Amino acid sequence: MSGDFKLEKNGNANGKIFNGLNGHQPDLDKKAFQENFEPTPLHAAILTYLGYAIITVFGFIRDLMRKYHIEKLHAATEDPEMKDFVPLYASFESFYTRNMYNRIQDVFNRPVCSVPGATIDIVERKFSNSGWTSEYTGKVLKNVINLGSYNYLGFAENEGTCTEAAIVTAKKYGAGVCSSRQEIGNQDIHMKLEQTMADYLDVEACIIFGMGYATNSTNIPCLVDKSCLILSDGLNHASLVLGCRLSGATIRVFKHNDMEDLERKLSDGVVYGQPRTHRPWKKILIIVEGVYSMEGSIVNLPGVLALKKKYKAYLYLDEAHSIGALGDHGRGVTEYFGIHASEVDIMMGTFTKSFGAAGGYIAGNRALVEHLRAHSHSACYATSMSPPVCQQILTSLSIISGTEEGRNRIKQLAKNSKTFRQGLKKIGYIVYGNDDSPVVPTMIYLPCKIGAYGREMLQRGFAVVVVGFPATPIVESRVRFCMSAALTDEQIEKALKAAEDVARVLKLDYSADKSLSC
Repeated sequence: MSGDFKLEKNGNANGKIFNGLNGHQPDLDKKAFQENFEPTPLHAAILTYLGYAIITVFGFIRDLMRKYHIEKLHAATEDPEMKDFVPLYASFESFYTRNMYNRIQDVFNRPVCSVPGATIDIVERKFSNSGWTSEYTGKVLKNVINLGSYNYLGFAENEGTCTEAAIVTAKKYGAGVCSSRQEIGNQDIHMKLEQTMADYLDVEACIIFGMGYATNSTNIPCLVDKSCLILSDGLNHASLVLGCRLSGATIRVFKHNDMEDLERKLSDGVVYGQPRTHRPWKKILIIVEGVYSMEGSIVNLPGVLALKKKYKAYLYLDEAHSIGALGDHGRGVTEYFGIHASEVDIMMGTFTKSFGAAGGYIAGNRALVEHLRAHSHSACYATSMSPPVCQQILTSLSIISGTEEGRNRIKQLAKNSKTFRQGLKKIGYIVYGNDDSPVVPTMIYLPCKIGAYGREMLQRGFAVVVVGFPATPIVESRVRFCMSAALTDEQIEKALKAAEDVARVLKLDYSADKSLSC
């Protein structure tokens, strides 16, 4: 059924929100595509491969010791009765988890016992058995500066306008709906949020979901099937990848933000059609993100739209990290480039970042939304979004779109992002991504430095997220800073000073354009 569904062009292009933007051509030389992707230094690459080689050798030795019960195995294993069948864990990822992941990334999963604002309280956790087991010491680290969460506009608060409105809503509706939208879980506040979001984006309709991840993974299969072709950016989020696989469509991956590679695959798709039969594809769907959460890069939206129109394809845009964070009014990457939202066939986004809430949405023309409302598993079977969460989104959205406070938050986020990114570059870090992106990935490379970086920053009073394989390529481990409008100039300055100290300790001044002398 999904393969027969036709996406109609949204005619709602009256420009009531985008007045002054329609027809505006962004300065592409300054806007995007001049992203920072400095090549990995040769010595760092050699040491990284050497480090993983040593860890791998010792991993095999330890696996052998575990086999003969010389060392205790803490990983999950199959029942003895199943040992002659296919093992539950039989991949390199399992080997990596047993012998590397829990050791080099031992700063994960430290419980936070406060609102995830500019500062957080973290429960101290002591790890043992090479990271497999842990215990809580009872000590709480107070007022740790938060450089890792997606609280882009600072709405993750436990006081203020949003919180007060959410409390009132909780008293009226309760905390949970206890039913799906298709049964008795469709409340007036859900419909109000959908209409408000559609008006904000200036599209015909919108549908909301209780989980951002499921917004992608359960809705893409409603739009394409085995007779369709998906062209997916090589750095798309796991939720998009899962949704593509569940759809049964043929998936071809193009190089990240590479318009030449995308056009080559579009051309092949049009010329050669489906495998074996060579019949034309029923639909060709291009899937990209606005801001890429692990690279900090911004999609080449004008280039993608030009190719979409040329080859009569459809475009699915994931604005999870760009809605609220980009554009003068926070309307995402479309506003950032001066492009009306009606140019994009499927507008997807989440409320878990800039709005300080939970859930996701898909917006576009009314035919699209009504199709999803009838066929999406998330719409039919998942429990409705909690009313206080709806109110949190509505209140934050009203602040973003119509008040001086909202504009100031957007400006502060942009200022913090640029200041922090430029400060890291001056220190000598290799920093990836676009200068306007609130996601600031900084390269670590060596596996032994992943956990060490997180610990060193925590000792200096900063909570950061360190990331390694399999979330990144095996030689591109990094720390991913996420900026927030809630961070003050003083906190940004302190964070840069701490980052400089840690760079000296761990020798992280990899950049060829560095000014730091270790």
